Amino acid sequence: MTTDLDSTALQKALLGWYDRSGRSLPWRIRPEDREKGAIADPYAIWLSEIMLQQTTVPHATPYWYRFLELWPQVGDLAAAPREHVMREWAGLGYYARARNLHACARHVAEELDGCFPDTLDGLRALPGVGEYTANAILAAAFNRPANVVDGNVERVITRLHRLPTPMPKAKPEVRKLAGEIASEDRPCDYAQAIMDLGATVCSPRNPDCPSCPWQSSCAARAEGDMHLYPVKLPKRAKPVRTGTAWLVRSERGIWLRQRPDSGLLGGMMEVPSSDWCEDAVPAEPPFRAEWTDRGEIRHVFTHFELRLQVKEARADGNWRPNDGVWVAEGDLKQAALPSVMRKVIAAGRI
Repeated sequence: MTTDLDSTALQKALLGWYDRSGRSLPWRIRPEDREKGAIADPYAIWLSEIMLQQTTVPHATPYWYRFLELWPQVGDLAAAPREHVMREWAGLGYYARARNLHACARHVAEELDGCFPDTLDGLRALPGVGEYTANAILAAAFNRPANVVDGNVERVITRLHRLPTPMPKAKPEVRKLAGEIASEDRPCDYAQAIMDLGATVCSPRNPDCPSCPWQSSCAARAEGDMHLYPVKLPKRAKPVRTGTAWLVRSERGIWLRQRPDSGLLGGMMEVPSSDWCEDAVPAEPPFRAEWTDRGEIRHVFTHFELRLQVKEARADGNWRPNDGVWVAEGDLKQAALPSVMRKVIAAGRI
């Protein structure tokens, strides 16, 4: 592990590289933009940071544009019905983010007069804003000194120092090492630069070391074992959960219901199903009918793989569900359906 790195030299090399090669992103204020008088929009930056949690830039960008089109200011988002926000979020995954997004917008609009805090403590106090996101907003929106450490930065720092401690145990050490390099003179540019370095150059499998501004200082580069860092504990196989989804159609549409706010896919709409569990349990259909087997759909969540048997039937005019709503098939695109449930509905069209 290296410990005698020149932080000032690392800053200078990284910022020079960023000035030449950093990404231009729609929510980002680059140095040349700042010279022309551009001012960062904290709302737009906060929105991008929430969307980019566990999501790639190409996937999140269309959603970012769509949200700003629908709700140009934080007060507009705060005033929107939550079900509309959940509907527009569908496809981004990790749906607790959408619930927190709406709660945060309401808090900022109602309690903070529509102004995002410009301190680390103030940002950390917002719903859905953790340590990394607070630092990222502080740097990008307010150009305040911050120590931004996401997965990309962790990879850069562990390779730079050839850090032997496995993740996630190494996180405090990585944060300390990253903080020693972070620039106080150009905090916005530095935060964007080090994230760009991990996203575009110091990639997980095939790092482009010849393009890296830190190649001469990188201990892993010197040893040629960049792919070994960050050190990770062996992955445990994801458990498999199974269940049965009951796809019910009638002249009124498809039967959907809303999931509870807490838990997986909280607040989203679903095709009703049995419990999802690792041990196969016989599933009772919601009513007597000729149920057609539509096969199995599979969906991978963060901590488990789900396999749902899709059973389809048509309800007659006398059957009324105890909960849920009928949604016309032409309105399904507007429903707050997560990807797994769209797979279920698609299976019924085969």
